[in-house]
Amino acid sequence: MTEILVVDDEESIRNVVKAYLEADGFTVHVADNGAQALALYRRYHPCLVVLDIMLPGIDGLEVLQQIRRESNAYVLLLTAKSEEMDRIVGLTVGADDYVTKPFSPRELVARIKAILRRGRVISEEEPVIVFNDLRIDTNRFEVWRGDSPIELTALEFKILAALARSSGIVLSRERLIELVWGYDSFLDARSVDVYIRRIRQKLEVDPADPQLILTVRGVGYKFGEARS
Repeated sequence: MTEILVVDDEESIRNVVKAYLEADGFTVHVADNGAQALALYRRYHPCLVVLDIMLPGIDGLEVLQQIRRESNAYVLLLTAKSEEMDRIVGLTVGADDYVTKPFSPRELVARIKAILRRGRVISEEEPVIVFNDLRIDTNRFEVWRGDSPIELTALEFKILAALARSSGIVLSRERLIELVWGYDSFLDARSVDVYIRRIRQKLEVDPADPQLILTVRGVGYKFGEARS
């Protein structure tokens, strides 16, 4: 059975989410603070973490960062409607999706199932993509510029790989979501812009004048040579 960790400081939320997930056959562990969440995560290695941002002690974003340093486990954030900036930060750090409170437990379970159906496998048809001095190794999940490695999160890597495989072809935000998150993703198309900005900060020599990931206004993005 698939193991899931639910982290929230509200007992009522933990109990409801746990009950709904267990009714669908999941094994569920619960935590009410960040320190306990990390301890249970390292003990059980769940495939997905439902993570509230506002936690006592170690907050949810720090828990997310710790998880991302250790694995590519799926993370779905729980946030209040007023926490828009925290959601954006969470997505750039590597969260897979988010749900705002108050939420429907049925919707949350549907989101979790959608995330688990996506998989993290990138096609091995073209394991190494080379573009000028940039090398993208899709088997090793590594990116190099010359002899210097570039550290990307799992989601950032998948977006870059999707663009690089379609070099010169414009991909809409919706198409990128399909390729990276899956057809049944609930992600807002504009959230893709957050990831693109983050990738450019790490990848481009001058992020303000991108030469690798180009914006096609009103359409989307493409990976290709610099404009003349």
